[in-house]
Amino acid sequence: MSPSPTSRRRPRVRGLSGALSLLLVAAGAAVATVGSAPGATAAAAPAASPFDVQGRGATVPFVEQEAENADYDGELIGPDRVYGTLPSEASGRQAVTLDAVGEYVEFTLTEPANAMTFRYSLPDSPEGTGRDAEIDLLLNGGAAQSLPVTSKYGWYYGGYPFNNNPDDTNPHHFYDETRTMFGETLPAGSTVRLQVSSVADSPSFTIDLADFEVVAPPIAKPSGAIDVVADFGADPTGAEDATALIQAAVDAGTAEGREVYLPEGTFQVRDHVIVDQVTLRGAGPWYSVLTGRDPVDRTKAVGVYGKYAHEGGSSGVTLRDFAIIGDIQERVDEDQVNAIGGAMSDSVVDNVWLQHTKCGAWMTGPMDNFEIRNSRILDQTADGVNFHMGVTNSTVTNTFVRNTGDDALAMWAENIPNENNAFTHNTVILPILANHIVTYGGRDITLSDNVLAESITNGGGLHIANRYPGVTSGNGTAVDGHITAERNTLIRTGNNDYNWQFGVGAIWFAGLNEPIEGADILIADTEVLDSSYAAIHLIEGASRGVTFDRVTIDGTGTYALQVQSPGSMTFNDVVATGVAQENPIHNCVGDGFEIIQGEGNSGWYADPPACTGVWPDPVW
Repeated sequence: MSPSPTSRRRPRVRGLSGALSLLLVAAGAAVATVGSAPGATAAAAPAASPFDVQGRGATVPFVEQEAENADYDGELIGPDRVYGTLPSEASGRQAVTLDAVGEYVEFTLTEPANAMTFRYSLPDSPEGTGRDAEIDLLLNGGAAQSLPVTSKYGWYYGGYPFNNNPDDTNPHHFYDETRTMFGETLPAGSTVRLQVSSVADSPSFTIDLADFEVVAPPIAKPSGAIDVVADFGADPTGAEDATALIQAAVDAGTAEGREVYLPEGTFQVRDHVIVDQVTLRGAGPWYSVLTGRDPVDRTKAVGVYGKYAHEGGSSGVTLRDFAIIGDIQERVDEDQVNAIGGAMSDSVVDNVWLQHTKCGAWMTGPMDNFEIRNSRILDQTADGVNFHMGVTNSTVTNTFVRNTGDDALAMWAENIPNENNAFTHNTVILPILANHIVTYGGRDITLSDNVLAESITNGGGLHIANRYPGVTSGNGTAVDGHITAERNTLIRTGNNDYNWQFGVGAIWFAGLNEPIEGADILIADTEVLDSSYAAIHLIEGASRGVTFDRVTIDGTGTYALQVQSPGSMTFNDVVATGVAQENPIHNCVGDGFEIIQGEGNSGWYADPPACTGVWPDPVW
């Protein structure tokens, strides 16, 4: 749960009136109504934080605090959901900007902590290569410690797949995050302050949030394990290239049936470490870090990969208790600069920290029985995880994902069927482009018990689609079988698509390649809270065989139901309140779309629906 200390200073506010700001703080609301529409009613304030949702999402080891709820001497920005603005990419759509020496954000701990991760934004450099600066950390008002911050992993421009040229339009992906350990465990009630000591290197520092936790001591080397430092001479300082030495240790582990241990240290890895029939484990993701990139060939960078499927794939792999923190500052889709990749069957990724790579895990099959669990995936230039092409019986569970540059958790059945996969009990926040969770094609898929918050653009919270190349019924890859999405909570999801120039729904279906039909799709026991545009959306080809059971819609920016393609859906116990438009349904396909009503529905049905030539402005 996101704590809200009672002592707050708000000397300057941008984006809303001071009176309205205080009202929002008192109410605990995360956003304000900034527009109006005929007949619009104000939505009840939803859960302000994805951590307020009980029993769903990932169980995370940290307590999150938003900067706007802390004590600060700076400028509150937001709330705003307009793509391309700093507050639109902030958690809760608000943050605090510090632009003078001495300004600060001060958090008061509600639980003990010895470590912090904080999310921030610096302005880009004029040439687009990023700027480096420092901000002070003060613990309980003590001596200041300088923490390095940078903008080089943020700020992209132009059209997809984007570039680092500020002369192009469309700036986005503003935020990054960094972590630090305090050197002591602070009790609850302690203060942790981020304070500006100089504006010489950066004219401003925008603070979004901080995550506080107690990091356990390092995990000792397991008995009988191979130590990459002691046994193979890998450099734990990061000064020397350790790629070949770690690969040699991993190969020995495979040959001898022994685990391979990464002790405390930062290891320079400039290419893929290939794993097969081996366990690679560290002292913990705060202690054992793989990082690096080839200084000449920029297509080579740190990554732990299974063999590719055409090489026979890998199996029996365990990766656990370490971090991969890369140095990817651009998006080049053909470059294999992901943290984890290749094909790994009968394998587990457990308690890893993946940051600053292209994708956290891009898994290309055929492969079977693969699991990512108990992990963190942060600040990617593209996807968080993608199960791509023939991935079966595989899962991502109890994993925290934030600030991906594309789909956060995706399945893409390109040319080879994806079957019986699941994304469950994950918390997914702020994908900068596209969707929180999506299956492009796929048979017998489960997307359940997740918490999804804050869509930025060109996507929604939950997406089921026959889209993207190679997804057709002709090769068995289209949406089919049983698609189950139960017990999900969606908070401020869906947003404007800058190509289409209209809103994308929080839950949306697209049959671009061919209609979605023949599958049994169930959306059940789900909350759609404060959606930025429509709650439910159909587009790009017919969608049929969809059932909504026990769904709560609490606040929409536009409609409850936005119909832009034919199809049919069944609704049971679907209750909507706070729908912005007087007519809650937009439908210009007429009888081409069939609504089948069961029992217990209220607040979202209209006959006839709206069909206008102008999309309404959203009400937030």
